[in-house]
Amino acid sequence: MKYSWQSEQTEQKKCDRVLILVLAIIIVTGLVILYSTSAYNGEIKFQDTFYYLKKQVFATLLGIMGMWCIANIDYHIWKKWAVPGYLLSILLGVLVMLFGEEYNGSKRWLSFGPFSFQPSEFAKVAVILFLTYIILRNAEKMWKFSTVCKIVISVLPIVGLVGASNLSTAVIILGIAVILVFVASPKYGQFAWMVCLGCAFMGIFLAMESYRLERLQIWQHPEKYEKGYQTLQGLYAIGSGGLFGRGLGSSIQKLGFVPEAQNDMIFSIICEEMGLIGAVFVMLLFFILIWRFFIIASHAPDLEGALIASGAMAHMMIQVILNIAVVTNTIPNTGITLPFISYGGTSVMFLLFEMGLVLNVSCLVK
Repeated sequence: MKYSWQSEQTEQKKCDRVLILVLAIIIVTGLVILYSTSAYNGEIKFQDTFYYLKKQVFATLLGIMGMWCIANIDYHIWKKWAVPGYLLSILLGVLVMLFGEEYNGSKRWLSFGPFSFQPSEFAKVAVILFLTYIILRNAEKMWKFSTVCKIVISVLPIVGLVGASNLSTAVIILGIAVILVFVASPKYGQFAWMVCLGCAFMGIFLAMESYRLERLQIWQHPEKYEKGYQTLQGLYAIGSGGLFGRGLGSSIQKLGFVPEAQNDMIFSIICEEMGLIGAVFVMLLFFILIWRFFIIASHAPDLEGALIASGAMAHMMIQVILNIAVVTNTIPNTGITLPFISYGGTSVMFLLFEMGLVLNVSCLVK
């Protein structure tokens, strides 16, 4: 993909209809799957089978309203807010470390009265806009390895803050940075060095905490560890689904066998209830969504639009791959949600805000 470094005259067009249609199907499918998966836990914990669904629908509606507003705002305006937004994400990360609410052994939430907020979800969007701004300022020097390193290093503070309690999100942020730099750089050979540096960084990061190394052992032999219970139950759910599944709402593993099935492990329940056919259908929806991001990035009117769409593509692609890889025990368990399908109000809201940015880019063509 080649882009002019200068913005060109653009004409207003309708937003990408395929993206809107696929996104709508994913949202509706996700809500149906979430209700099927969470009804039992909602009844047991809150005496309300619709407990999780109602909260998710509320967050989704807020997200859709925000997406519509953002889609009608010229994306060039966000350059002014890129640095303040990034600094705010760092501040929120510090507040999580100091005052964060702990859940399942991890500090990831800030609470404001009855509302809770996961700053790491905001950080993903903030990093996309911040990196876009930094790359635009250094567009003529992107061929230098030193420039590439400086840009990646600029996001390490938020990577470190988020990674202290949420390794998977830190990996996503770092992945977004690498992909955006790759898109903007005219020289690709230097990325071999970046991969080596990234592997070294991850090795040091994993060695800093013993529980991270323990996850590697659990991944290799989940049957030998108590903490491998969730992984094993998820694999049982996948295996019992067969080709066509047990039927929507008929999962056995969601009845307390897979802990918090509506969160990170929801893909295993999809496999159990809808079988291989249903799992492939869900993956196909995400594939089409990511493909539309690529098309929008390829036809963006300028580098800024291309980077925003590429950042959203990187975010979606990495998060979907990580979630499915974790559920199938292809990689160690890192606690990552499936976009638009797993339960999480903060996640779905900021994902939809991000979709608003991409839709606005799609409205402007050469």
